[in-house]
Amino acid sequence: MRRPESGRLKRIAGLAWVLPALVVLGVFVYLPLVQNLAFSTQEWDIYSGASEFVGLENYEKLVGDPVFWTALGNNVLYALLSIVFQVAGALVLAAMIESLRGIRWRKILRAIYFVPSAISLTVAGLLFYFIYEPRLGMLNHLLDGIGLGALAQPWLGQESTAMVAIIAMSQWQGFGYSTLLFAVAIQRIPSELYEAAALDGIGPIRRFFHVTVPLVREMTGLMVIVTISGAFQVFNEVMVMTSGGPNNSTQVLATWLYRSGFVRNDFGYAAAIATVIFVVTLAIALGQLWYTRRRRVEF
Repeated sequence: MRRPESGRLKRIAGLAWVLPALVVLGVFVYLPLVQNLAFSTQEWDIYSGASEFVGLENYEKLVGDPVFWTALGNNVLYALLSIVFQVAGALVLAAMIESLRGIRWRKILRAIYFVPSAISLTVAGLLFYFIYEPRLGMLNHLLDGIGLGALAQPWLGQESTAMVAIIAMSQWQGFGYSTLLFAVAIQRIPSELYEAAALDGIGPIRRFFHVTVPLVREMTGLMVIVTISGAFQVFNEVMVMTSGGPNNSTQVLATWLYRSGFVRNDFGYAAAIATVIFVVTLAIALGQLWYTRRRRVEF
């Protein structure tokens, strides 16, 4: 019979092992969240240290700020296109790669598509900045070379195309990583299921929708969470390529937070923007986790 003291000692020992991690999380994650929420209710000058409690005025200012709504809309557009390409598109590409019979070709294609993901976001942004350059850039020269010179334009210099151009660069950079994760998930699916479907006369497209898609549901849910969270935290690409211009048309929440805090010295307002980012990403993550737990796949 196990003595009560033995069980108590084991619980204390277990707590001692996790206590350092809890302290680190508390100091570097949860405490800053609480502080940020407090700062969002103040009018705060970080350089002089002066602060004044203003309640919800910063959030009221958010509602009436047209640049904030432009930034939020850009983040939503970023998230939607990222789901199309980095979730749906990556899943299709991963299924096509894993359907190849030659193991060597599968390895080569995985490596080729993963290479852009190994490039720094800042480097990728600078690379595409020069690709989009209106006079010397590769894209406009390519359009001229194939007889589509009428489509050549200053991609980052006009409001109608700048945000889409930035999103295109981001999809190129992150597409291979998503594809690799889906490839790993597809490899976990028992081959007997595909063989049984083939014996029943089910073609590759139907096998994709009736075997692959349902059995990678958990990875799909994870990728949706990661993709949307990343879309609402995007910063480097915009700062490197346009800094939010032209005319604030490519502002996203993170760049508008940076400009409000470090350029306009309105840190209370910047903290309110940070709170919005946190609430949106947390709500989406909790909703997606709830959905995937209800539809967990067991092999």
